[in-house]
Amino acid sequence: MPLRVTDLAGFELLLSVAQLGSIGAAARAHGISQPAASARIRQLEAQIGVALVDRSPRGSRLTDSGALVADWARPVVEAATDLEAGIAALRARRDEHLRVAASLTVAEYLLPRWLAALRRVDPGTAVALTSDNSGEVAAQVLAREVDLGFVEGPDLPAGLDAETVAVDELRLVVAPSHPWARRRRPTRPDELAATPLISRERGSGTRRALEVALAPAELAEPLLELSSTTAIKSAVMEGIGPAVLGAHTVAAEVTAGTLVAVDVGGLDLHRELRLVWRAGSRLRGPAADLAAIAVRGA
Repeated sequence: MPLRVTDLAGFELLLSVAQLGSIGAAARAHGISQPAASARIRQLEAQIGVALVDRSPRGSRLTDSGALVADWARPVVEAATDLEAGIAALRARRDEHLRVAASLTVAEYLLPRWLAALRRVDPGTAVALTSDNSGEVAAQVLAREVDLGFVEGPDLPAGLDAETVAVDELRLVVAPSHPWARRRRPTRPDELAATPLISRERGSGTRRALEVALAPAELAEPLLELSSTTAIKSAVMEGIGPAVLGAHTVAAEVTAGTLVAVDVGGLDLHRELRLVWRAGSRLRGPAADLAAIAVRGA
């Protein structure tokens, strides 16, 4: 942009002098001191190379050159104002529409409470929620398809920042009719690794957390792969086989006795549920509000 027309604030001040009849009145309209306004006008005159304002004890008026410059500047200043208004509207729409992706455990058992708290803070925010496995959630965040995500796996791809929002424990569960439901000793890690389980698909945070916990042993090929926690619980209750699921997801069934939790000895099955966003970016507006709610566990 040419150097002489880059000071849009100066031109805007000049238009106010023309409208209000004095530098003092223009200064008050712009929320600055009269000396600051006078200095801005002198800077604009030096930049353009002509006198723009005649100053007198009775006030200030534009010179003939100043009137011409003001006429030329008016549509430019108005266009800049329109541009600023448009940008503000875009930002407002962005802030009012929050895109979230969450792993199944978080989406089903934790996020509803957090979203209810968000509505109390930002009642005008529309939330678009997708639920997928942790690997897909991370990919959506990296691809800018969502503003933030929640994952439950131990692995975090490069390009993401994260903060822990909860700690969950994996539980081995079986049907009441399963032989393991009546055993008195814990299941051994090697026994668990060798047992075909009803499992989520690859990319699931729950499955990956179990793989990491059992390493270097490798998990047996799944007895059955299902894409939802509800389907896995139903299959376990039907006696098809055991499964390892988050404690949040099986608490009600274990309490009711429709599933039995089996201890696993010598294995740390705790995992972190994490909020993730693009590395180097700063969460703002409703995204920042939801992050704060999740971190404090509202």
